Amino acid sequence: MANILIVEDEEPINRLIKQNLALSGHVCDQLYDGKAAKQRLASGASYDLIILDVMLPYIDGFSLMQYTREIPVIFLTAKSQLSDKLAGLGSGAWDYLTKPFEMLELIARVHLILVKTQKADQKICIGKTEIDLKARKTVVDGVETELTRQEFELLEVLILNQNIALSREKLLDLAWGYDYAGDTRTVDVHITKLRKKLNLERQIKTVYKTGYRLEIEKEKETRCASGKKSIS
Repeated sequence: MANILIVEDEEPINRLIKQNLALSGHVCDQLYDGKAAKQRLASGASYDLIILDVMLPYIDGFSLMQYTREIPVIFLTAKSQLSDKLAGLGSGAWDYLTKPFEMLELIARVHLILVKTQKADQKICIGKTEIDLKARKTVVDGVETELTRQEFELLEVLILNQNIALSREKLLDLAWGYDYAGDTRTVDVHITKLRKKLNLERQIKTVYKTGYRLEIEKEKETRCASGKKSIS
Protein backbone atom coordinates (compact mmCIF):
# COMPACT_ATOMS: atom_id res chain seq x y z
CA MET A 1 0.00 0.00 0.00
CA ALA A 2 2.41 2.69 1.21
CA ASN A 3 6.11 3.28 1.84
CA ILE A 4 6.51 4.27 5.51
CA LEU A 5 9.54 5.37 7.55
CA ILE A 6 9.54 4.45 11.26
CA VAL A 7 11.89 6.48 13.47
CA GLU A 8 11.70 5.06 17.00
CA ASP A 9 14.66 4.39 19.32
CA GLU A 10 12.94 1.67 21.35
CA GLU A 11 13.66 -1.41 19.25
CA PRO A 12 10.73 -3.57 20.49
CA ILE A 13 8.25 -0.78 19.67
CA ASN A 14 9.90 -0.10 16.32
CA ARG A 15 9.78 -3.79 15.44
CA LEU A 16 6.17 -4.19 16.56
CA ILE A 17 5.04 -1.22 14.47
CA LYS A 18 6.79 -2.59 11.39
CA GLN A 19 5.33 -6.07 11.87
CA ASN A 20 1.77 -4.78 12.13
CA LEU A 21 2.06 -2.31 9.26
CA ALA A 22 3.60 -5.05 7.10
CA LEU A 23 0.63 -7.29 7.88
CA SER A 24 -1.58 -4.48 6.59
CA GLY A 25 0.39 -4.46 3.33
CA HIS A 26 2.78 -1.54 3.90
CA VAL A 27 6.52 -1.43 3.23
CA CYS A 28 8.52 0.00 6.14
CA ASP A 29 12.05 1.29 6.69
CA GLN A 30 13.34 1.48 10.28
CA LEU A 31 15.68 4.00 11.92
CA TYR A 32 16.54 4.37 15.58
CA ASP A 33 17.99 7.86 16.13
CA GLY A 34 17.60 11.43 14.94
CA LYS A 35 21.00 11.66 13.24
CA ALA A 36 20.26 8.68 10.97
CA ALA A 37 16.80 10.09 10.23
CA LYS A 38 18.26 13.49 9.28
CA GLN A 39 20.74 11.85 6.91
CA ARG A 40 18.03 9.70 5.33
CA LEU A 41 15.62 12.60 4.82
CA ALA A 42 18.30 15.05 3.70
CA SER A 43 19.38 12.55 1.04
CA GLY A 44 16.00 12.99 -0.65
CA ALA A 45 14.53 9.60 0.27
CA SER A 46 10.83 9.54 -0.54
CA TYR A 47 8.12 8.21 1.78
CA ASP A 48 4.34 8.35 1.90
CA LEU A 49 4.33 8.73 5.68
CA ILE A 50 6.73 9.04 8.63
CA ILE A 51 6.05 7.69 12.11
CA LEU A 52 8.36 9.78 14.28
CA ASP A 53 9.26 9.55 17.95
CA VAL A 54 9.91 12.88 19.67
CA MET A 55 12.56 11.90 22.23
CA LEU A 56 15.28 10.49 19.98
CA PRO A 57 19.06 10.26 20.49
CA TYR A 58 21.14 13.08 18.89
CA ILE A 59 18.28 15.02 17.25
CA ASP A 60 14.72 15.17 18.58
CA GLY A 61 11.63 14.64 16.46
CA PHE A 62 10.50 18.27 16.56
CA SER A 63 13.85 19.38 15.10
CA LEU A 64 13.60 16.78 12.32
CA MET A 65 10.43 18.36 10.95
CA GLN A 66 12.49 20.80 8.87
CA TYR A 67 13.81 17.85 6.84
CA THR A 68 10.52 16.02 6.16
CA ARG A 69 9.77 18.00 2.97
CA GLU A 70 5.99 18.01 3.54
CA ILE A 71 5.83 14.23 3.99
CA PRO A 72 2.94 13.53 6.42
CA VAL A 73 4.18 12.84 9.95
CA ILE A 74 2.59 11.07 12.91
CA PHE A 75 4.38 11.88 16.16
CA LEU A 76 4.60 8.91 18.50
CA THR A 77 5.80 9.86 21.97
CA ALA A 78 5.51 9.57 25.73
CA LYS A 79 5.26 13.38 25.96
CA SER A 80 1.56 13.74 26.73
CA GLN A 81 1.30 17.32 27.98
CA LEU A 82 -1.00 19.60 26.02
CA SER A 83 1.92 21.95 25.36
CA ASP A 84 3.84 19.09 23.74
CA LYS A 85 0.88 18.14 21.54
CA LEU A 86 0.42 21.74 20.47
CA ALA A 87 4.14 22.01 19.70
CA GLY A 88 4.02 18.82 17.64
CA LEU A 89 0.96 19.77 15.64
CA GLY A 90 2.22 23.33 15.32
CA SER A 91 5.43 22.04 13.76
CA GLY A 92 3.43 20.63 10.87
CA ALA A 93 2.71 17.06 11.96
CA TRP A 94 -0.58 15.54 10.82
CA ASP A 95 -1.20 13.61 14.03
CA TYR A 96 0.15 13.07 17.56
CA LEU A 97 -0.25 9.75 19.37
CA THR A 98 0.94 9.28 22.95
CA LYS A 99 2.45 6.14 24.49
CA PRO A 100 1.22 3.68 25.56
CA PHE A 101 -0.98 3.27 22.50
CA GLU A 102 -3.10 0.59 20.85
CA MET A 103 -1.63 -0.74 17.62
CA LEU A 104 -5.05 -0.80 15.97
CA GLU A 105 -5.44 2.90 16.68
CA LEU A 106 -2.09 3.64 15.04
CA ILE A 107 -3.05 1.57 11.99
CA ALA A 108 -6.37 3.43 11.74
CA ARG A 109 -4.61 6.81 11.93
CA VAL A 110 -2.10 5.72 9.31
CA HIS A 111 -4.91 4.68 6.98
CA LEU A 112 -6.79 7.94 7.52
CA ILE A 113 -3.77 9.98 6.48
CA LEU A 114 -3.09 7.76 3.47
CA VAL A 115 -6.71 8.19 2.36
CA LYS A 116 -6.44 11.98 2.68
CA THR A 117 -3.20 11.99 0.67
CA GLN A 118 -4.64 9.47 -1.82
CA LYS A 119 -1.91 6.92 -1.06
CA ALA A 120 -4.30 4.23 0.21
CA ASP A 121 -5.73 1.55 -2.04
CA GLN A 122 -9.42 2.25 -2.52
CA LYS A 123 -10.15 -0.73 -4.76
CA ILE A 124 -9.19 -4.15 -3.47
CA CYS A 125 -9.60 -7.59 -5.01
CA ILE A 126 -9.72 -10.74 -2.88
CA GLY A 127 -10.10 -13.75 -5.12
CA LYS A 128 -13.10 -13.03 -7.35
CA THR A 129 -14.47 -10.38 -5.01
CA GLU A 130 -13.81 -6.71 -5.80
CA ILE A 131 -14.32 -4.11 -3.08
CA ASP A 132 -14.41 -0.36 -3.68
CA LEU A 133 -13.96 1.27 -0.26
CA LYS A 134 -14.63 4.79 -1.53
CA ALA A 135 -17.82 3.93 -3.44
CA ARG A 136 -18.77 1.33 -0.78
CA LYS A 137 -19.45 -1.17 -3.53
CA THR A 138 -18.79 -4.93 -3.73
CA VAL A 139 -18.75 -7.10 -6.85
CA VAL A 140 -18.55 -10.92 -6.82
CA ASP A 141 -17.83 -12.77 -10.08
CA GLY A 142 -18.75 -9.61 -11.98
CA VAL A 143 -22.11 -9.19 -10.25
CA GLU A 144 -22.69 -6.36 -7.77
CA THR A 145 -23.59 -7.68 -4.33
CA GLU A 146 -25.53 -5.52 -1.88
CA LEU A 147 -24.26 -5.19 1.68
CA THR A 148 -26.04 -3.45 4.53
CA ARG A 149 -24.32 -0.42 6.05
CA GLN A 150 -23.22 -2.47 9.05
CA GLU A 151 -21.94 -5.35 6.94
CA PHE A 152 -19.76 -2.94 4.97
CA GLU A 153 -18.49 -1.27 8.15
CA LEU A 154 -17.39 -4.68 9.43
CA LEU A 155 -15.81 -5.58 6.09
CA GLU A 156 -13.85 -2.32 6.03
CA VAL A 157 -12.50 -2.95 9.54
CA LEU A 158 -11.35 -6.43 8.50
CA ILE A 159 -9.65 -5.06 5.38
CA LEU A 160 -7.86 -2.24 7.21
CA ASN A 161 -6.61 -4.75 9.78
CA GLN A 162 -5.94 -7.61 7.37
CA ASN A 163 -3.93 -10.54 8.74
CA ILE A 164 -4.47 -9.28 12.31
CA ALA A 165 -6.60 -11.30 14.71
CA LEU A 166 -9.41 -9.15 16.12
CA SER A 167 -11.51 -10.14 19.11
CA ARG A 168 -15.28 -9.95 18.91
CA GLU A 169 -15.19 -7.14 21.45
CA LYS A 170 -12.69 -5.16 19.37
CA LEU A 171 -14.77 -5.68 16.22
CA LEU A 172 -17.78 -4.33 18.09
CA ASP A 173 -15.78 -1.28 19.14
CA LEU A 174 -14.41 -0.60 15.67
CA ALA A 175 -17.40 -1.46 13.46
CA TRP A 176 -20.37 -0.72 15.72
CA GLY A 177 -18.97 1.87 18.12
CA TYR A 178 -18.36 2.01 21.84
CA ASP A 179 -21.99 2.89 22.60
CA TYR A 180 -23.41 -0.27 20.96
CA ALA A 181 -25.68 -2.03 23.46
CA GLY A 182 -25.76 -5.50 21.85
CA ASP A 183 -23.57 -8.52 22.55
CA THR A 184 -20.80 -10.20 20.59
CA ARG A 185 -23.13 -12.72 18.94
CA THR A 186 -24.07 -10.07 16.40
CA VAL A 187 -20.46 -10.17 15.16
CA ASP A 188 -20.78 -13.89 14.42
CA VAL A 189 -24.03 -13.31 12.53
CA HIS A 190 -22.52 -10.56 10.37
CA ILE A 191 -19.35 -12.56 9.70
CA THR A 192 -21.49 -15.47 8.47
CA LYS A 193 -23.33 -13.12 6.11
CA LEU A 194 -20.11 -11.60 4.76
CA ARG A 195 -18.60 -15.01 4.10
CA LYS A 196 -21.68 -16.13 2.19
CA LYS A 197 -22.38 -12.94 0.24
CA LEU A 198 -18.79 -12.29 -0.81
CA ASN A 199 -17.55 -15.87 -1.17
CA LEU A 200 -14.88 -15.30 1.48
CA GLU A 201 -15.25 -18.51 3.46
CA ARG A 202 -11.54 -19.29 3.08
CA GLN A 203 -10.27 -15.77 3.70
CA ILE A 204 -12.24 -14.78 6.83
CA LYS A 205 -10.72 -17.11 9.40
CA THR A 206 -12.13 -17.95 12.81
CA VAL A 207 -9.46 -17.46 15.49
CA TYR A 208 -10.12 -19.98 18.26
CA LYS A 209 -11.37 -18.40 21.49
CA THR A 210 -10.63 -14.93 20.09
CA GLY A 211 -12.53 -13.71 17.07
CA TYR A 212 -11.75 -13.36 13.37
CA ARG A 213 -8.98 -12.50 10.92
CA LEU A 214 -9.13 -11.56 7.23
CA GLU A 215 -6.23 -13.63 5.90
CA ILE A 216 -4.47 -12.31 2.83
CA GLU A 217 -1.36 -14.11 1.61
CA LYS A 218 0.84 -11.56 -0.17
CA GLU A 219 2.88 -14.16 -2.00
CA LYS A 220 -0.22 -15.33 -3.90
CA GLU A 221 -0.97 -12.02 -5.60
CA THR A 222 -2.41 -12.20 -9.11
CA ARG A 223 -4.40 -9.78 -11.27
CA CYS A 224 -8.12 -9.18 -11.55
CA ALA A 225 -9.70 -9.10 -14.97
CA SER A 226 -9.87 -5.30 -14.53
CA GLY A 227 -6.10 -5.18 -14.09
CA LYS A 228 -6.16 -4.38 -10.38
CA LYS A 229 -4.00 -6.36 -7.99
CA SER A 230 -5.82 -9.39 -6.63
CA ILE A 231 -5.10 -11.63 -3.65
CA SER A 232 -6.52 -15.12 -3.50
